[in-house]
Amino acid sequence: MKKEEIPQDKSALDNVTKELCYAVDNNGNYTTGLSTGWEVKASALDAAWKDIDKRIEQIKQQIKNKELSPIAYFMELRLMDFQILAAYSGFWEWQIKRHLKPHVFEKLSSRQLEKYAKAFNVSVEELKRIS
Repeated sequence: MKKEEIPQDKSALDNVTKELCYAVDNNGNYTTGLSTGWEVKASALDAAWKDIDKRIEQIKQQIKNKELSPIAYFMELRLMDFQILAAYSGFWEWQIKRHLKPHVFEKLSSRQLEKYAKAFNVSVEELKRIS
C-alpha cells in the first residue's frame, strides 16, 4: 500500500494510540507511517470489548450471589490473569485463586487488601464496595 493510503478509520483506541504501518513512498521505497486504525480492526476490537463488558456483568452478578470476591471483577476490568496479578501483588497464584472465594476474601487483612488495591490502582474501599 502507498503511504497516502494508510487507513485512518476511527476506532476505540483512536485517541489513545496509533499503529505503525509499512508502506511504499512515491519513489517505491518502503517507509513507515502512522494509522489511527482501519474499519475491520475496529470492528474486531469493538466485538472484543463487548465480550469483556459481558463478562464483567456476569462477574458482578456472581459477586452479588456470593460466588466470587471483588478480586475477580477487578481482574477482568484490568484484563489481568493470575500470573499478572501475582506479579503486581506479590501473592502466589494459588493464594489469589483462594482469595476469589467470598468467605476467604472477607477475612483478608488490611495489608493484604492494600496489596490488591495497589495492584488494581483503586482504594481499599473501592475494592470492597463492588456488589
